[in-house]
Amino acid sequence: MRPIIGITTYVLPATWGVWQDLPSALVPHDYVEAVRLAGGRAVLLPPDDLDADVLDRVDGLLLSGGPDLEPSLYRQESGAYTVTDPERDTGELVLLRAALDRDLPVLGVCRGMQLLTVAAGGSLHQHLPDVVGHEKHRPAPGVYGEQSAAFTPGSRINDLMGEDVTINCFHHQGVADAGSLTVTGRAADGLPEAVEDPGRRFVLGVQWHPEVSRDRRLFGALVAAAS
Repeated sequence: MRPIIGITTYVLPATWGVWQDLPSALVPHDYVEAVRLAGGRAVLLPPDDLDADVLDRVDGLLLSGGPDLEPSLYRQESGAYTVTDPERDTGELVLLRAALDRDLPVLGVCRGMQLLTVAAGGSLHQHLPDVVGHEKHRPAPGVYGEQSAAFTPGSRINDLMGEDVTINCFHHQGVADAGSLTVTGRAADGLPEAVEDPGRRFVLGVQWHPEVSRDRRLFGALVAAAS
């Protein structure tokens, strides 16, 4: 049986066929296809803060991208450009903390890396242009910024990425303090692009979107760890 990878989802109004703006649990299909191509079986996990019992049925957890985290989670007040989904925050933190307790393999993508950071006691920059002085991390609506990252020799992400260090990012927030996690990748402006927990079997966060390119290096590593 293929390893089962649980993917956290959005709840948003969606329109298809005769249905208009129907509240729906969804995630971009890129995540599902990236898991499938890497040899895993994707299962979608809508926000639910009652318990983390579903982790008894999955082999790995993929924290997908999405809206900003509630700043009170990292001891800040909400900034002018911060847009949150507190229900999703609560449900995903229940899952993540339980997954860490179980030493379940976890891959965090974009928002998922930021969630890993906050769970590790870290904090975020709420609007990167105010910090780094440019828009390269989110050039325009629906447009990914292409950059190169530098990775720490000997780190998991360095071994996975090899010589191809191109990343495609779309985010206006970023990691300020990684808490108990180790920063193992940075953009040219110094912003953390990868975090890891070397003390666990597989805990990796990346600030970019490897699902868009179906990056088998990262998703393959998650599936292998979940096997």
